Amino acid sequence: MHTLVIGCGNADRGDDAAGLLVAGRLRSVGIDARNHAGDGLSLLESWSQADSVIIVDAVISGASVGAISVWDARTAPVARDLFRASSHAFGVAEAVELGRTLDRLPASLTIYGIEARQFEPGAPPSLEVLAAVEEVASRIAKEVHSAGGHEC
Repeated sequence: MHTLVIGCGNADRGDDAAGLLVAGRLRSVGIDARNHAGDGLSLLESWSQADSVIIVDAVISGASVGAISVWDARTAPVARDLFRASSHAFGVAEAVELGRTLDRLPASLTIYGIEARQFEPGAPPSLEVLAAVEEVASRIAKEVHSAGGHEC
């Protein structure tokens, strides 16, 4: 089964770069990982050819900065409030729910959220988020390799 990882975010807005940083780490070990900085509608097209998709993005849930959350988006709706750091009105949660409505979700859709705190333009990611990026990249690499979905 082919697994596609999609890292969402904005590289120039502090902790919002978390998903992009994870995607970069995974590409360096040969995993099909793509950056997504556009609106949520284009996510539907991004995952259209993949059997298994993992999305990584910064979230705001009230947990400690750098906390990692994982959701199986096939089994339950995705809470829009978690992704309020997005600069797009139509983001990850909206894309997943539209995909569900249109029956266009991949067979497997997992979302990793990294708790963020700062989104100032030009700011670097916080140390807690950078540590979480490494942890999430390691977890996903193990998951993809064990599933045999590491081809690019």
